[in-house]
Parts: sequence; structure tokens; C-alpha cells
Amino acid sequence: MAGKKGNSFRNSADDFQAEEKEVKKPLGGSKLAWIKDERTRRITGAFFILFSLFLFLAFTSHIINLWGFETDQDLLQSSSWSWYSSHNPKGTANMMGFFGAWFGHLFIHKWFGVSSFLILLTFFTLGTKLLFNWQMYPIVKILRYTFFIVVWTSILMGFIFHQSNIFMGGGFGYYGFMWIKSLMGYAGVVLFLLLYAAIFMIVVYNVDFRFNLKPATDTADDLRVDLSDHAMEAEAMRAHLQVKQNKAEEDTGANIVGDEMEGIDIITLNDEHEIEEEMLSDDDGIEAIELEEEAPAAPISFEIPAKPVKTVVPAAGDFELKIESHQEEEIQTPVVQSNISEKAIAAGLDDLYDPTLDLAGYQMPTLDLLQDYEIAKAEIDRTELETSKNLIVETLKNYNISISEIKANIGPTVTLYEIVPAPGVKISRIKNLEDDIALSLAALGIRIIAPIPGRGTIGIEVPNKKPEMVPMRQMVASKKFQECNFELPVILGKTISNEIYLADLSKMPHLLCAGATGQGKSVGLNTLIVSLLYKKHPSELKFVLVDPKKVELTLYNKIERHYLAKLPGDGDAIITDTKLVCNTLNSLCMEMDDRYELLKSAGKRNIIEYNTKFKERKLLPTEGHRFLPYIVVVIDEVADLMMTAGREVETPIARLAQLARAVGIHVILATQRPSVNIITGTIKANFPARLAFRVTSKIDSRTILDSNGADQLIGKGDMLFSTGNDLIRLQCPFVDTPEVERITEFIGNQRGYSGAFELPEFKGDDEGGSKDDFDPNERDALFEDAARLVVMTQQGSTSLIQRKLKLGYNRAGRLVDQLEQAGIVGSFEGAKARKVLIPDEISLEQFLDNLYNK
Repeated sequence: MAGKKGNSFRNSADDFQAEEKEVKKPLGGSKLAWIKDERTRRITGAFFILFSLFLFLAFTSHIINLWGFETDQDLLQSSSWSWYSSHNPKGTANMMGFFGAWFGHLFIHKWFGVSSFLILLTFFTLGTKLLFNWQMYPIVKILRYTFFIVVWTSILMGFIFHQSNIFMGGGFGYYGFMWIKSLMGYAGVVLFLLLYAAIFMIVVYNVDFRFNLKPATDTADDLRVDLSDHAMEAEAMRAHLQVKQNKAEEDTGANIVGDEMEGIDIITLNDEHEIEEEMLSDDDGIEAIELEEEAPAAPISFEIPAKPVKTVVPAAGDFELKIESHQEEEIQTPVVQSNISEKAIAAGLDDLYDPTLDLAGYQMPTLDLLQDYEIAKAEIDRTELETSKNLIVETLKNYNISISEIKANIGPTVTLYEIVPAPGVKISRIKNLEDDIALSLAALGIRIIAPIPGRGTIGIEVPNKKPEMVPMRQMVASKKFQECNFELPVILGKTISNEIYLADLSKMPHLLCAGATGQGKSVGLNTLIVSLLYKKHPSELKFVLVDPKKVELTLYNKIERHYLAKLPGDGDAIITDTKLVCNTLNSLCMEMDDRYELLKSAGKRNIIEYNTKFKERKLLPTEGHRFLPYIVVVIDEVADLMMTAGREVETPIARLAQLARAVGIHVILATQRPSVNIITGTIKANFPARLAFRVTSKIDSRTILDSNGADQLIGKGDMLFSTGNDLIRLQCPFVDTPEVERITEFIGNQRGYSGAFELPEFKGDDEGGSKDDFDPNERDALFEDAARLVVMTQQGSTSLIQRKLKLGYNRAGRLVDQLEQAGIVGSFEGAKARKVLIPDEISLEQFLDNLYNK
């Protein structure tokens, strides 16, 4: 069997029809083949549409004539054309002539009255389905609803016009009303109509006593009735195939078996299936019935003899493409969230501590700081969608893979085509056609998701020919972002279905970001930072920015007194020196340890519970407690740090990733070289959230995501986000450098703190002090008290000095540094307390005397 494979649908359809003729020819052919012909179907559809229009005009003219007392009833005593011509030389009153008068008299006068207009809706819907392959509403439901409404309306009209000579309810309505009245009287008629309406509303809608109407789903009985109809059709098909095969055996002595197709052995119907409203049988004559399985139950099987029959793969044009799109609602004025706990307000605590009062006049950035690109909403290019759909279906058809449904989810840069494979088709066969589909579509970035988790479909992602930019202003102005109540909300972008995707950095709790040069990684970092600047007050959030490239994060220097944190004495808040990076990371580890000490003394498990208790004034600053802001550490190019510092950087990063989540310290790592020597196993194990822009190889994709896919992205902000489960394809919002400059300038011009947030002071091994460096004249006034405290307790802890001497953290840290320089306590040992070098108080007094007299 030979068939030509063309690129156009018409050629493929001709080949398909030629193959079908070759299959049917040995079986003797069929004189009724014209019934299934597409042209017959369209002609029938056109007939139903025009017939419904004819009846509409005829009914309308008939009713107008009734009210004008001009009727054709006397002329319709006989349906003979000769009688009509001889008794009606002037013609009929109905504008549609004799046939219009006859149909109007039949439907309006004899049958259902004005409710006959509803019957026309069924004809019109059937016609549009056959001619245009489009329907306003499922035909099965229209038939069901029409039956209910026509009967009810006819009886109601008969009740209203029963004393009139005009039969607005028709003969059915009038005689039905008279019969019910004879049984129950006028009141009974009213009750019957109310009961009938109630039955209809219960069947169609779920009605509660508050009159909230919700469309009802098909009941199990309806499905079983529909199922029985399909079972009968399947039995008829089985018998028809059997007759054809027997006839073929008699004529040719052998069966015609498809060389490349699989035979059909069993057709199984399940009485718990949910039958889809738009069945494939509506598209392909009576050739297939599409069932969507919901739950397994006892199947009803119809066995066909084992002689295989060639299956018919529908042509590409026979599938109706369903298009789904989503638009977010925008809010023009940003909403400033309250910083006071709702639970505390509910408890009636009106004297809560509010950390934002430190900068009471601070104003959040406004929307006008972001560029309004005025991008017109992209119109759906139906031609492009249909072309891609036909090419996908044609490619699958070339490999004898049939599908039962296809729909498209249109995103800003990528369109996801979801296909439902026919029963018996292996997913691996479709997955292996990734390169073939990319070749047929002549597009880059084709990605197949087989299957889509939780949806029971297979996804094919195809880049749009005209990608749409996602402005940051549109994201910030969205209702979803403004009403978000995450602790650290960050905007990641738009999904394939055009939905805004937000994430909570505090739940990630750390983020690993990778991508090749020029693929949008730096813009992605700016998006994360700007998201937080629009939602968090300076008292609630601090940034530690590390920029080895020295040019990417310098824009944020202006917000040093508001949002940035650094080591005491450091000049620039944007850290660029490798040695300062190591000290800063170790200082963050010290801050983490001190925060855990505070949580321990407060009896709380995380920063949210601790800050809530502090706001309720149950934790006092005189006891060493303080409000803990979130700290977000952003390292732009970790590869350079790993090359120059190596283990010195990896160890504190790993410690922060393992322990810092509960105390509000979160790390964002970015690199353009996601190799295994940069992103080590220790780092990957503690960074479950991954953000991958386009990379150059599958190896890099597997390094960052543990799976392929990042190498198939199209760049310019196209990215994959993973939280350890499935991958989500997103389009990163675009925020330009001038926009970031305007935001930082707006913040920097407002009143801020006296300086950047100071981290605990840390000095490396080559910077450690000694006795010779200690100057007694510069010692703190509480130096001796602190020395006696640590010797008496044998615990060299900053938090201990802070609590016992009721000091702030910075002063307590300086005291510990002076004790180390004097030789009373040892050097910093990470999470452990410093070792006390003086055994008792007597030895301490002697030590101090020698120290001062030296």
C-alpha cells in the first residue's frame, strides 16, 4: 500500500482517502460510502442551518398573522398542491409561501405553539457542527433541555391563552392544560407547572436554599443511558465488521491485514466511564467513540474475532483544536501589607511592637518607577496554531501513532500542545519523536513532556513565532502579587498557560540559579530582588550582595542605609573581594548561631514564631532579645569564588544551606558554569529549588536540574523551575537597568538608618589578635566584668555576655574580640563556643594585673 506524504493537509487527506479505498476495495465496496463522505456531511449541515432559518421566518410570519387575524388555516384543509392552487389564486398570508404556512400551522397551531422556536436551536446547532465543526453547546444536552422546556412552555401558554382563539401553546399545550385542569383544577395546573419547573432545575442545576445556581454534572444514570447507546453502536459496528470479513473470505479466501497497523481484538466499554460531550464520532462520522475513563469497574466486553482489521488513523484536519488562555487581573495601586500579626490583633494586643516605626515615613516603591511598555495583548494566531497542530498530527500519523484529542495552551513565548494518545499507544514512541517533530515544525526548543504529571496527557512545547515580552510592571501590578501573603514573595514569571507564577523564598528555602551568558540570569536576579523591595519594609529584610564581577549588583549601592548588610568597618556594602566574601559568609554563620541561641532562650522553633512573640512584647530587649529581619544572601557568580577560595567558601555556604532556614537566612546562588566542580554534591543536596536558564549541553542541564530540558530552551528569559518534583516552564519578567536605578534612587532618597545593618565581626586566621596587639587603654568599660563572666562560666559565648550584661549584640561582639586579643578566650571555632584559656578567677586576677602592668 503506497501513499504520498505531503506537507499540506489536502495532500495528506487525499492519501488517507486513497488508502481507505484500497482497504475497502477487496471487501466488495459499499454503496453507502457516500454517507460518510465529508462533502455529504457539509451539505447536510448547510441544509439544517438554512432549514432552521426557513422555519424561523415561517413561525414568525404565522404568529404575526394570527394577531392580525390573517391565517392560512382554511387553505390548509388539504395538502394537495392542485387543491391549493385552485383555491388560493392570491397566495398565502405567510411570507414563506405554502410550505411556510403548512409548517407554521403544524408546529404552532397543532403541536407546541411558540415553544417550537426552541426546536430550531437544535437544528441550527446540528448544522453548525456538521458544516463548521463548531457548536455552541453539546447536542445531547440541547436535546435534553429542549424536551423539558418545550413541554413546560407549551402547557404554560395553553394555560394563559386557553380562553383565546389564538393557540399560543399549540394543540399539545391546550389539550394538555385541559386534561390536567379536569383532574386537579386551576390550582392543580399551577402546582403541576411549579413541580415540573422544580424537577427541571434539580436535574439541570444544583439548587440550595440560598438560590446559588451551579451547573450540575451528568448523573450516573445519564451516563449509563448514554453508555448503553454506545454499546449498541459498538455491537452494530462489530456485526458490520464481521459481515465484511466473512464476505472477504468468500471472495478472496484471505483477510486484508494492515502491514503497519495493529489489529483490533476487543472493544471494552465500562459503565463507570464519563462520556465526553464532544465525541470523536461527531468529527469522523460513526467511526469511533471517545471514552474518558474515570474509575475502574466491571467492564462490558464485546469481542471481535481474532482476524485483525486495519485501524483508520484520523487525518490532521479532523481534530478540533481547543485553545486555552489565561489573563491576570491588574491592580493599579500597590497594596502595602500590614506588618502586625493578624493573630495578635485578634487577641486584642493593641500595644504591639512595630519594627516599621523605625522608619515610619518610609514609602514603598510605586508602579510608575517601572517602565510601562504598553505591549498590546497578543492576538491568537489561529493559522499558526492550526499549522503546528496539523504538522504534529501528520508527523505522528507517519509513524502510525493515532491520537484522540489535542488542545493548545498559549503562553508568552511557548505554546503547549496537549495530546491524548489513542488506547494502546506507548508513551515512549511519542517521546522518541522529539527530533522528528522539531524537524517538521522547523523550530528550536521543542520539548516533549511524557506524560504531564497529574493530567493524563502528553505535552509538546513549541516556541511561538512571535514571542511576547513579560514586563515587570505587569507582574507587580497583578492582583495575585498584590494580595499575596507569602513571607518572602518573589516573582518568577509567567507559565505556559499565561498565569503569573509566584514563590515563597522562605519555603524554598534556598535557590540555585544557572544559565549561559546572555540568557537572562542577571535579569532574573534583578527580578527576585525587585520583587522583595516592593513587598518588604527595610526593617523586615536585609540583603547581603556578593558580586565578584563588580558590575552586576552595583546598582543597589544607593539602598545601603535601608536594605543592605555588611561587616563592621567595611567600606562598600556590595562585596567584591574574595577574602571579604569568606569573612562575610563566616560572619553570617555567626549570626545564624546567635539567632539559634535567641530562639532557644525564647522557646521558639523558627523566626516567625520568635518575631511574633517579640512583637507581643513577651521578649524583652533588656534580656538580649531583638527583632530579627530576614537576610537574603545573593551571590551572583559562585564559580569565580569556588575557583579562588574553594573550600573556604563552600563550607560556610553548606552550613547556611543546612541550618539557616529556620532563623530567616536564605541564600541565592547564581552561576553561568553549572559544572560538577562548581555546583558540588554538598551544595546541590541543600538547594532543592533550582532555576535553569538555557545552558549549552545536556550535561549542564542534568547538573543543575538532574534532568534534561535546560539545553532545549530558547533563551531570552525562557527558563525551567524545579522544586524537586516536576519541572515548570516559565518566561522570566523583564526589568531593565534604568528601572532598577529609578527604584533604588527612590528608596535611597528617603530617610534611612544611620548605616548598613552590621553583621557580627569576623577576622580570619591571618587577622587574629594577640596579647601584643591588646591596648588596655582602649578596652571596653565592661571588659573586666565580661572576663570574670566567661571565666566563671567557662563559656566564651557572645550571646552569654549579651544576656548577662544586658548589652546589644555589636558591643558584646567587640568585648569577645577584646577578650580574644587579651588571650582570655580562644579563636572562633564555628558553632562551638570559644575556649576559655583562664581556669579560674584567681588566675584571672593575676592575669589582669600582669596585663595592665605590662
